[in-house]
Amino acid sequence: MSLIRAGFSTFRVKKIMKCFCIDIPASKTAVLLNINRNTINTYFNLFRRAIYEHQMDELKRVIGGKIELDESYFGAKRVRGFHGKLKRGRGTQKQPVFGLFKRDGRVLTEIVPNCKKKTLQNLILGRVNKESVIYTDGWRGYDGLVDVGYDKHFRVNHSANEFANKNDRTIHVNGIESFWSFTKRRMAKFNGVKVNFNLHLKDSEWRWGRNSKELEKELFTLYTEYIIRFKKD
Repeated sequence: MSLIRAGFSTFRVKKIMKCFCIDIPASKTAVLLNINRNTINTYFNLFRRAIYEHQMDELKRVIGGKIELDESYFGAKRVRGFHGKLKRGRGTQKQPVFGLFKRDGRVLTEIVPNCKKKTLQNLILGRVNKESVIYTDGWRGYDGLVDVGYDKHFRVNHSANEFANKNDRTIHVNGIESFWSFTKRRMAKFNGVKVNFNLHLKDSEWRWGRNSKELEKELFTLYTEYIIRFKKD
């Protein structure tokens, strides 16, 4: 796969990049820029791969501060070959994803095999500083965090229709839930659940809550670094 199409100037690549950061679909970008759609798809895929590598590097860092933890489930309402009634949320045949949101910061996600206590604890221990203030809902997968060193763990009871603690309105997971809503809307728009789910997930993670100018500036750097690494390999 060629990284730079012959005859494509940096100016033209930046035009494609601008459309990508504004979130214009490849089909419309091809019409706007009068460029073959397959070429646009190639660049969009390269952008997402560069973003994916960057976000996976971010996931290796241990974060601290005020952290919201939550999990969500992605996938079609129906599963081919499955004739029973699908549940919603936990216990479904959908793909579980674990998320961490640092308030006034960024969100990080990780695809997980399940959302059981052992799985979530291992992820949290590897990603979150024990001095952090942690906010979760009442899911039993978050039980025992105090026992492993997170003594500042606060919970909101969603099963009782509580979206913020009535005694302390700072106890909620509204930030990470806002990210899940944003990502699922994008997945539906770009068909990201069916094709390259991991790339679309990291793309959503990278762009959530940021303006297009900021995204353009960072993406050009990420893309350039990705090309250099690709050529070395």
